Amino acid sequence: MRIAAISGSLRKASSNTRLLQAVADLAPEGMEILLFEGIGELPHFNPDIDGDDSPASLMEWRKALQIADGVILCTPEYANGVPGVLKNALDWIVSSGEFLNKPTAVISASPLATGGKVAHASLLLTLQMITANLFEGGQLSIPLIYKKLNEQGEFTDAETTEEIRALLRALANAVELRG
Repeated sequence: MRIAAISGSLRKASSNTRLLQAVADLAPEGMEILLFEGIGELPHFNPDIDGDDSPASLMEWRKALQIADGVILCTPEYANGVPGVLKNALDWIVSSGEFLNKPTAVISASPLATGGKVAHASLLLTLQMITANLFEGGQLSIPLIYKKLNEQGEFTDAETTEEIRALLRALANAVELRG
């Protein structure tokens, strides 16, 4: 089972990217989580450049989603919303269908006590529009991430660790149900 993992942050020391790497370490047997780090290479969304001669970065993005059995998106919250780079990446998928009924887990992580809930809600709306399979148990908001994930990218909070494991089990179940 291949899972594409996408961080909504381009920061080198991003807690969302480190979180996805830690999530990959918790993957159950038979699940491989592959971090896709190319969303920063995508051009600004423009349907005029989408077609037979699409940019290579766009083709790589779509291919990563096509070969994935499921997806995990992890987003910070910038200015009360989804980071532009993540929204741009999803805009490229609106008409091509890579998320069509694809089991998709959503995590937001923030240093604030709100856990990035506004970005989380906004991301869910976008994913509903592109008909991603947003299954029960596949959403998690993590407040105060700096207290739950250390600089080495290891979970330091047992409750968060168990919540991640439950999300991964739910994702595996959703992938298996999809067949």
